[in-house]
Amino acid sequence: MNGAQHILEAFHRHSISTVFGYPGGCIMPLYDALVDDVGVEHVLCRHEQACALAADGFARASGKLGVCIATSGPGATNLITGVANAHRDSIPMLVITGQVPSGLIGTDAFQETDVLGMTLGIVKHSYLVDDADTLPAIMEEAMELAQSGRPGPVWIDIPKDLLLADVADASFARHGRQQNGCPDLTEALAMLRAARKPLLYSGGGISLAHAETSFRRFAEKSALPAVVTLKGIGNPGKHNPWNLGMLGMHGSRAANKAVDECDLLLVIGARLDDRATGKLEGFAPKAKTIHIDADAAEINKLRPADLAIRGELNDILEALTGAMADRPLAIAEWQKQCRTWHTTGGFQAADNEEPLAPITGPAFIRQLSRIAPDDTVIACDVGQHQMWVAQHYEFDHPRHHLTSGGLGTMGFGLPAAIGAQFADRNSTVINVTGDGSFMMNAQELATIRRYNLPVKLIVMDNQCLGMVRQQQELFYSNRESQINLDDNPDFVAMARAFDIPALHIERTDQVRRGIETILAYNGPMMLHVAISRDENVWPIVKPGASNREMLDETRRPSPAHKEQTA
Repeated sequence: MNGAQHILEAFHRHSISTVFGYPGGCIMPLYDALVDDVGVEHVLCRHEQACALAADGFARASGKLGVCIATSGPGATNLITGVANAHRDSIPMLVITGQVPSGLIGTDAFQETDVLGMTLGIVKHSYLVDDADTLPAIMEEAMELAQSGRPGPVWIDIPKDLLLADVADASFARHGRQQNGCPDLTEALAMLRAARKPLLYSGGGISLAHAETSFRRFAEKSALPAVVTLKGIGNPGKHNPWNLGMLGMHGSRAANKAVDECDLLLVIGARLDDRATGKLEGFAPKAKTIHIDADAAEINKLRPADLAIRGELNDILEALTGAMADRPLAIAEWQKQCRTWHTTGGFQAADNEEPLAPITGPAFIRQLSRIAPDDTVIACDVGQHQMWVAQHYEFDHPRHHLTSGGLGTMGFGLPAAIGAQFADRNSTVINVTGDGSFMMNAQELATIRRYNLPVKLIVMDNQCLGMVRQQQELFYSNRESQINLDDNPDFVAMARAFDIPALHIERTDQVRRGIETILAYNGPMMLHVAISRDENVWPIVKPGASNREMLDETRRPSPAHKEQTA
């Protein structure tokens, strides 16, 4: 059995049945081995970046390991943005690339690049295989590393000659995850019970730890008012009465107000990133902090914690839930205050009742949320539409909301939707995108058509780079620079060129029928939604400002007070 066949054997051993890739010279032995292997479905994307982003979407939606494959040189370098995206959001991914034959490494051979050197900062670990007999052990270790602790991408670069070389049989001892037990929570419980205004703050670490059920039990039993990060959306479910929504730059006024007024911040599975906290000196100024995370590197990184707890989130949450059941928190006045803030400062989007009025982004997303099934997976791109989805779509589970949080990768949504659809062929998957982001990976319409994936595409078209335009309007004296996209192609005709049916809507009275039509169609379909070029995402915090300095349409800066900002 050669190296390539050992890779496929490892896939079978770990129940990996779907991979995303693009062939080429130095990875060709693996593709040759795939011809004789009916147990692994290879999805041919139309660009290597899309292979990585589809593997990312597969992993986010399923909670399993995503796998992408490419050849050396440009094949490997094209993967880099997608792998960086997975790294910033801690997504478990295995990346396999071919490399020039061992004897040619370092000679500037055809399609040779130093992939390990180029990717050191965007992977959890990486390997350049230099002995074929070590490949089976490397595969085992790589798959374990990618999924254990804080997940992330692991990259294996394999010279072509080692893919063809015979590999000695190897036996493996499967290592179960080490159980360290639940850390002592005595001090945490004392701080919670002493607080008069405690606030629960959760992020993407909840779903990464597969702790969604444990988290919801704790959230319900503790009845703590709660805020979520962009990647934490869906953690509390749709019906938790204490959820104030997303905090941060485009968070709700209620969520940011609660953070500003709380006296204890219980942070679970979140990293306190700049888009969530705003100016750190102004973030939760009255609060002590309990920071619970699986990754010690995140604790005290940006804000010193008054109490740091590292451990398995499921164990910790179950212990906290038991303690809350024995002795509930006495925070009725704080709960009442937070409910009032939520009523007056939650995300609001008035439905336009004028049938011939233009479509507004927030109202469209609210309508989509009401019509789509509860288990619908929404794969966003990056821009204004992404924030409207985060603000106005009601998610019942964090794995239903696929978004590029840490890297902000335009072009993420369409390949991620493809990956999510392969994770569950029977689920409803919708790519909500903007006209700018859609053009980044529009070639993947061919992948949807090839595999007849029932992915629905919603292109919210304002004929510009809307988020950039908004910041130029508000913070750069309305000096527009390189954001005009009014020469976009006809997206409806473009979809039909890929044999994908498409509809165009531009009025409020067309929204319901348009959404219902694409959801009812048995196959892929596009809905092209024309929206105003001048529509903004509200609220917004000026970059570098404190979250308490939120702007909305009634508080937008006047031209005389607009300043340039980094």
